[in-house]
Amino acid sequence: MDKIPVQSDELSLKDLVGKIKEWKNYLFSKWKIIILIAFIGAALGLTYSIIKKPIYKATLSFALEDEKSGGLGGALGLASTFGLDVGGSGGGIFEGSNLTELFKSRSMVEKTLLSPVTFNGKNMSLVEMYLEINKLRDGWDKDPKYASIKFLPDADRTKFTRVQDSILGDIYGNLSKTGLSVGQKDKKISIISIDVSSTNELFAKFFCESLARQVGLFYVDTKSKKARMNMQILERQVDSVRRELNNAITGVAIANDNTFGLNPALNVKRTPSAKRQVDVQANTAILTELVKQTELAKVTLRKETPLIQVVDRPILPLAKERFGKAKGILLGGFAGGFLTIIYLMLKRLLNYFL
Repeated sequence: MDKIPVQSDELSLKDLVGKIKEWKNYLFSKWKIIILIAFIGAALGLTYSIIKKPIYKATLSFALEDEKSGGLGGALGLASTFGLDVGGSGGGIFEGSNLTELFKSRSMVEKTLLSPVTFNGKNMSLVEMYLEINKLRDGWDKDPKYASIKFLPDADRTKFTRVQDSILGDIYGNLSKTGLSVGQKDKKISIISIDVSSTNELFAKFFCESLARQVGLFYVDTKSKKARMNMQILERQVDSVRRELNNAITGVAIANDNTFGLNPALNVKRTPSAKRQVDVQANTAILTELVKQTELAKVTLRKETPLIQVVDRPILPLAKERFGKAKGILLGGFAGGFLTIIYLMLKRLLNYFL
């Protein structure tokens, strides 16, 4: 009985080795094309490294000290008798990651872009500087829709046209995706780092510092807004009661003048003076308490106002990242040779199956 031939692993391995040698010989036969394309890729990589502008990186870090009002429970209870809440925090809406997201918000970035700077001897907004350094206005002069558009420093954002909104939106998108990074070095430490990358060294520095300033002002104002409003209400009440007290004192003097030398038996004539005296005493007591509450509100406002301390600020010259020539040659040559090999292999496979 004839035996059925069985294909052994040795034969399969020989076939595999044969195929590998066959592919190797095929690729070696195309070495001129592979080297030519690799050389072209290296030349393109070198050209790119020369044309590619260096990226400047501005970094600013600051620490937050948000002192909570403590130990004032008994004193703050007095304010409740006037229906005022001079204690309590301004809110925890900017705690943790919420604060870092505030830096990336469109509102803060647009306020920063409208901040005034001095560039090439001219006073302009950061958005105008961005348009100038990126040469975005070069093609606008021929289009009447864009030719007259200006972004003045500290301009009223609510009066912008639809076209201005669109331009600001595009710039915000570019900056937030590629040019702006905000984060905490450590979750246990309240140190925020702002990194701004740009092909222009001055723009990176100006934008980084201005963004920190805008967010800092907004943060402090929001955190202390409640305590500031309460203090202003108390100050207005103090002024109002003081005016009433002065009027009451004047009224007592006038009433005393009218009863000067009056017969002691005519007590009815002394009634206006007595009423005014009661007003003086009542207003004095109210004013005394309100002055105490006002001073307490000032202390609370100082405690509710967070301290922002800059740790490091960007200093010229900034750190820059450059695409090196050697890196461009190596990457370009490798990419050209590798893609050429893939193309030749795919081409041969298609010809084999077709």
